[in-house]
Amino acid sequence: MQKVEIGGFQVGPGCRPLLIAGPCVLEELDTAKQICAFMKRAAQEAGFSYMFKASFDKANRTSINSYRGPGLEKGLEMLAEIKSALSVPVISDIHEPRQAEAAAEVLDCIQIPAFLCRQTDLLLAAGRTGRPINIKKGQFLAPWDMIHGVKKVLSTGNRAILLTERGVSFGYNNLVVDMRSLVIMRNFGFPVVFDATHSVQLPGGGDGCSAGQREFVAPLARAAMAVGVDGLFMEVHPTPDKALCDGPNSISLDSASQLLGVLSRIRGAVQAKGSSHE
Repeated sequence: MQKVEIGGFQVGPGCRPLLIAGPCVLEELDTAKQICAFMKRAAQEAGFSYMFKASFDKANRTSINSYRGPGLEKGLEMLAEIKSALSVPVISDIHEPRQAEAAAEVLDCIQIPAFLCRQTDLLLAAGRTGRPINIKKGQFLAPWDMIHGVKKVLSTGNRAILLTERGVSFGYNNLVVDMRSLVIMRNFGFPVVFDATHSVQLPGGGDGCSAGQREFVAPLARAAMAVGVDGLFMEVHPTPDKALCDGPNSISLDSASQLLGVLSRIRGAVQAKGSSHE
């Protein structure tokens, strides 16, 4: 099993679990810093490594009127400020190959959006930066198909790969999580992350936007931790109902902190009995 080093810590078997958390998209810098500071502290208290996540541009919004974020240049400036001020690694997603080089100058990990996980040129450009790459599994893919995305990044000589499960399409505006996919993808030999908030998204289920069912975040996260994952991904916000993007499937900071404590205890119990973590 490959261990992946990100920002001074490792992700994989025998390592502390990774928490990737932040708002869906960058809003005000002060809000982002507030979220990052809170989640960094909560992660440390629960025994997780922490990486701040926020998108500088959400290029796949449902509506032309949806908030997309500050854009590449301004967004990377904000992420660089958060990284420096709070001493945390940062991750964001790229949508075009030309964004990879600039993103790699700031980001500790480059994320490939689920909708773009088969885009060869995007994966190759990201891999060539040498940064760790988090490939989110497409809602349209079987877990075993993700090996092809892995091989595309490997072809660049980059072995620092994470795979993230975020649910698969299950009829109109609905996703379902097949927990078997966590085991299947981890058998590729790379760390696997479970996206607990996008997995409860209802894509396009709102009026020109996505809806969500945040009441299922905790149950799914608990199940994934029991199955055996190397990290957890959550979108969090001080006031989720007022978030500019993905609010319905985001959870509050306090809820996230409480959940991390539960997940830490589940992980400890599973490891004590022997599990796929090792």
